[in-house]
Amino acid sequence: MSIPITGEKAAIRIKQNVPDSVVVFDDTNVWVEVDKLLDVCSFLKDDVELDMQFLNSISAVDYIEYFELVYHLRSLRNNTTLVIKAKCFGRENITVPSVTSVWKGAELQEREAWDLMGIKFSKHPNMKRILLWEGFPGHPLRKDFIR
Repeated sequence: MSIPITGEKAAIRIKQNVPDSVVVFDDTNVWVEVDKLLDVCSFLKDDVELDMQFLNSISAVDYIEYFELVYHLRSLRNNTTLVIKAKCFGRENITVPSVTSVWKGAELQEREAWDLMGIKFSKHPNMKRILLWEGFPGHPLRKDFIR
């Protein structure tokens, strides 16, 4: 069974290496500034102590006032896990940095978040719908989606 890294331990390491990036943390999660997301993810992967080489999943949650991106990371070497979150405010033209340059496995997961939630990822190599057809009106997992 994997051991979760505490939000506090991860936040301290992130703050030391990516200044002004941590918003808040709790026992199991760290929220980071969305514009620092790529820098934080690059650090987490390259850091010898944390060694987050594997991206388990990216998901998005619609809280009406904002969207939250959730990144589940894993270190196979250390047998540890970490959850990084970022809040995206607004309902129109939400764009966050892609992490495909850090983890290739993010490519399809970011496309899914675009398709179903309407969150675009800048510098993504192939930002297009993955489940629905091009031209589909809206993003069906948004709470305000009406069909």
